[in-house]
Amino acid sequence: MQEKASLFLVPTPIGNLEDITLRAIRILKSVDVILAEDTRTSGKLLKHLEIATKQQSYHIFNEHQNLQKLVERLKAGEKMALISDAGTPAISDPGFLLVRACLAEEIAVECLPGPTALIPALVQSGLPADRFVFEGFLPHKKGRLTRLQQLAEEKRTIVLYESPHRLVKALQQFAEHCGESRRASVSRELTKLYEETVNGTLNELIEYFSKSKVKGEIVIVIEGKA
Repeated sequence: MQEKASLFLVPTPIGNLEDITLRAIRILKSVDVILAEDTRTSGKLLKHLEIATKQQSYHIFNEHQNLQKLVERLKAGEKMALISDAGTPAISDPGFLLVRACLAEEIAVECLPGPTALIPALVQSGLPADRFVFEGFLPHKKGRLTRLQQLAEEKRTIVLYESPHRLVKALQQFAEHCGESRRASVSRELTKLYEETVNGTLNELIEYFSKSKVKGEIVIVIEGKA
């Protein structure tokens, strides 16, 4: 199959290495270069898949300075694949700026379907999935209180990412603004050996996760306001 795009956004597994499509493997093998968030992390995946395509570092700390150079190379005919450490690029990861710049220059962009943590967490939460809002990561300090107050009034199911060491604090803050009885779900280490999803009220989740040190990538799903 002849691919028409110049830039491909290729989702990579969020844990289980079997969660990558045949098409994704073919694209990663056929492009001229793979733009990787962390070449050490992606290098392990590429080695596992027996992909020898050269990598170039592309992450939040260098995306601005490399943006125009990459656009010029794409305009000159190079084909590139953008991957993040896990999941779909540009979803709470670098990628948005490059996609926007390519579209402005009429460079064809294509995002392959594939792994992302928010969808399985939402579906297995048991909360309404027909309408939802994805918040990514909440602000750590400035603007956090305002966002919490806004989300307390949100009627759609809320999905967000959180780091393990801030999980309990985040649940406590949501309980304060939404009420302890609001239903919620926490998924961690999705597709990995110690995958866990816990459903309950915010108060029950606070009690559960306060008992031990939390590890892994976290997705929180919260019921919308009735």
